[in-house]
Amino acid sequence: MYICLCNGLSDTRIQAAIDAGASRTHDVYAACGCRAQCGCCTATILGLLRAPATAAEGSAGAA
Repeated sequence: MYICLCNGLSDTRIQAAIDAGASRTHDVYAACGCRAQCGCCTATILGLLRAPATAAEGSAGAA
């Protein structure tokens, strides 16, 4: 699914950047070789960036 229409970034490409170590939206754009254009996708990218940390915190609390 496309997350960023301006740069043609899909969720899988963004997730690959996150898996490679991107920790900020700027890092995601840089890893994909682009920059934010209109900014509509930044909230979604932030959500993807925060999702793994939230999942890890939830599983750590259950132990």
